[in-house]
Amino acid sequence: MNLINKKVTHKRFGMGSIVKHTESSIEINFASENKLFVFPDVFGKHLKLHDQSMAIILEGIIQKKENERKVEELQKEEERQLHRRKQELRLEHEKLMKHYKLHPESQMVYWCDTVEKNSSFSEGRVFSGVVKSGNDKGKPNKPIRLHQNSAVLLTEKNSSVPGEERRILGVYMVNEDFIGKLCEDGYIPAHSKYKLQLTEQESYALPSWDNYVKDKSSKKTSWNTGKYRYFNNSWMAQILLDIVSLKSDPKEHELAQQFLKHFCKMNKIIVQELPNATKL
Repeated sequence: MNLINKKVTHKRFGMGSIVKHTESSIEINFASENKLFVFPDVFGKHLKLHDQSMAIILEGIIQKKENERKVEELQKEEERQLHRRKQELRLEHEKLMKHYKLHPESQMVYWCDTVEKNSSFSEGRVFSGVVKSGNDKGKPNKPIRLHQNSAVLLTEKNSSVPGEERRILGVYMVNEDFIGKLCEDGYIPAHSKYKLQLTEQESYALPSWDNYVKDKSSKKTSWNTGKYRYFNNSWMAQILLDIVSLKSDPKEHELAQQFLKHFCKMNKIIVQELPNATKL
């Protein structure tokens, strides 16, 4: 809009004439001197435009800018709240890390359906499922035992065989900053490095899940419903050791060895004390 030479009245400086304006500033010639103001902020409270048609247009511009300002302020407030929430989570994370006591059964065996069999590797995560009853019914399950020392064993089973006789598809460490107690969405992300997928041949060559858990504890691990069960840290170490022996590709074999060493370090397990272990 062209406001040059338009007459205005300022509450303090009196009548004047607009001599220059840009998208962000306006210069007005008063009787004694020129004054520079912020445009269009100066209008409304301090400055009145005499031309009524132009005043209506200007009012629309001011209102639009005010709306934009409110939106911007709302976004800033949301960012501040998000920042505060991140700080709270970081402090809670640090507290949990500092006082964490290693749970002897903080590993997860997970049942993959047909879709998850592929997506768990391509997306690098699995979903813990939802709560079936109680006050939290319908909300994502919190995998509360999982911590930085935890691995997720991915399995599937044929509908004609018992749940315990599930076939192992692969395994991954949880992401290095994952804490199950703080997991709100139910997704368990994989570590950027420590993740292993078995070929079909390797999967069938590896003993089934049942072979690892039977006769190792008086407490039988049942599997009726749900997506996962927790199990013993040393059992996971033994599974990883067996995977190392299966991997013939040099790069995958090296990664499997590094995975095993990292896992045992995180879980305070001595590799050489595992059944059938050889010096790595």
